[in-house]
Amino acid sequence: MTWEQIFVFAVLAATLTLFIWGRWRYDVVALSALVAVLLAGIVPAKDAFTGFGHPAVITVAAVLVISRTIQNSGLIGRLVRHLTEVEISPSLQVGLIAALVSVLSAFMNNVGALALLLPVVIQVANKTGRNPRELLMPLSFGSLLGGLVTLVGTPPNIIVATIRANYNADHRGFGMFDFTPVGASIAGAGVLFIALIGWRLIPKHEGPSRSGHLFEIEDYITEVRIPPDTTLAGKTIREAYEAGVGNDIVFVSLHRAGRERMAPPFDALLHSGDHLLIEGDAKSIEETVKTTGLTLVGSRALDAEVLKSGTIGMMEAVIMPGARLIGRTARQVRLAALYHMNLIAIARQGTPVRRRLDQVRFRAGDVLLLQGDTEAMPGGLSDLGCLPLAHRELTLAQAKSYLPIVIFAAAILASSVGLVSAPIAFVAAVALMLLTGQITTRSAYDAVDWPVIVLLGAMVPVGQALNLSGASALIADTIAAQGDYLPPWALLTVVLVVTMMLSDAMNNAATAVLMAPLAAELANRINVSTDPFLMAVAIGASCAFLTPIGHQSNVLVMGPGGYRFRDYWPMGLPLEILICLVAVPMILWIWPL
Repeated sequence: MTWEQIFVFAVLAATLTLFIWGRWRYDVVALSALVAVLLAGIVPAKDAFTGFGHPAVITVAAVLVISRTIQNSGLIGRLVRHLTEVEISPSLQVGLIAALVSVLSAFMNNVGALALLLPVVIQVANKTGRNPRELLMPLSFGSLLGGLVTLVGTPPNIIVATIRANYNADHRGFGMFDFTPVGASIAGAGVLFIALIGWRLIPKHEGPSRSGHLFEIEDYITEVRIPPDTTLAGKTIREAYEAGVGNDIVFVSLHRAGRERMAPPFDALLHSGDHLLIEGDAKSIEETVKTTGLTLVGSRALDAEVLKSGTIGMMEAVIMPGARLIGRTARQVRLAALYHMNLIAIARQGTPVRRRLDQVRFRAGDVLLLQGDTEAMPGGLSDLGCLPLAHRELTLAQAKSYLPIVIFAAAILASSVGLVSAPIAFVAAVALMLLTGQITTRSAYDAVDWPVIVLLGAMVPVGQALNLSGASALIADTIAAQGDYLPPWALLTVVLVVTMMLSDAMNNAATAVLMAPLAAELANRINVSTDPFLMAVAIGASCAFLTPIGHQSNVLVMGPGGYRFRDYWPMGLPLEILICLVAVPMILWIWPL
């Protein structure tokens, strides 16, 4: 083993560890890995940024813009609105949700498809009296299954398709529907499993359970201050209850002069300037603030008259992966000053955050209870990267134009018949959508998941370092040596399972970038076609069902569903086993060795 190979293995081991740890963002980790292999001279300086012009990176960005345009058109909204009006059995309801999001995810970004359906599914849960956690994980898993069906379904498919061109004699990547026979079989089997068995395996011991609201967490924790002009100053907590604090409110802690007193007794005296953490449901908190004169901490002041306005109210929202809020506090974002919203409370994994709000750094999947103008808040939440969930009737845009669908279909057709390559077809579609006003320039840039683009652009040269150093050949030779004991189909299964395991712990696009060249090299070593091994990587990289960190869709439902890290594998593990049982024979049938 050469020093270059040792260095590449060390960089990859460190990169994988940091991906799994999650302390730093994955795009920062990927850039650090790129810098390491550049400084070591393994990747030539002239190739440092070739990854950002890689066809897979361009295609992913274009598909994200196209997905946002279709989502904004309102056509899909009109379709899914009827989901709330159907009364069917629990299993059929779960199956319908998983199937619908799978179909959408086959042709648009799966995170966008999930975000479109998430408020709908929550409202379905409330109308039918079901626990939202029984529906949200099937929604997430269905979005991942749908991504297997076409080229544009998920970034790993695009990455594998472009890498295949390097190993194919005619330099042709996988086409638009080359994934469909295997992917549709897996998606169909997965949806059936989720509908008949899977949703019953979701742990029911925690999370939201009450019905009657669009989305419900049992209680919220919020921070208030006792202003000098309130009648509560000088009263005990018992007297505060008598003075108008709602009976459903609980005093969690009392903060005075830098000291904290948890669970203060009823005879504790309240002073002007004290900070209180109070717990209660959204309605009780809102009524308490209105009637007592307490001031929400870290927020702009809303006087009683404003609070009585017909447009002022509460709204719940979940923080999307990649949102600008992540890692920052409400004060750093200037939530009140810039967006005119009061942060009332934060819930994480279905549990109220029991800390002072100005000290809490937001995470993806956190659910926020906000107060402000209900007409203006959805726009501000969109800018912040949050998805509104509650305190509004489901309002899905009416269809504005069929043109985005027509343009997208034309791009798919042009790519499928070989008229132009997929990157050119989809970039042309984006340009046409911009020129015809179907999406604004700002919205197009906002639609691109830039951390993923940076991740891909950085990891492509890092993946090349495996080949340039001979590390991938060394790994392939080691695995190929087992060919004396294992048949090719068994090695194919190993590739699928290893890819699944990596995808459960790190970004699926990074998994595909690392595993696809390795799988192709392994196929060459055992003198079989590279196609089935690359297809196994595409499938495995998109099947992250064991953890919430493997895919953005899993993160997105974690807060609204009140899921814990350990709640994913009871349904995810049997699903991954089923996928292996279906995928291996289907791959070998459609893409013979």
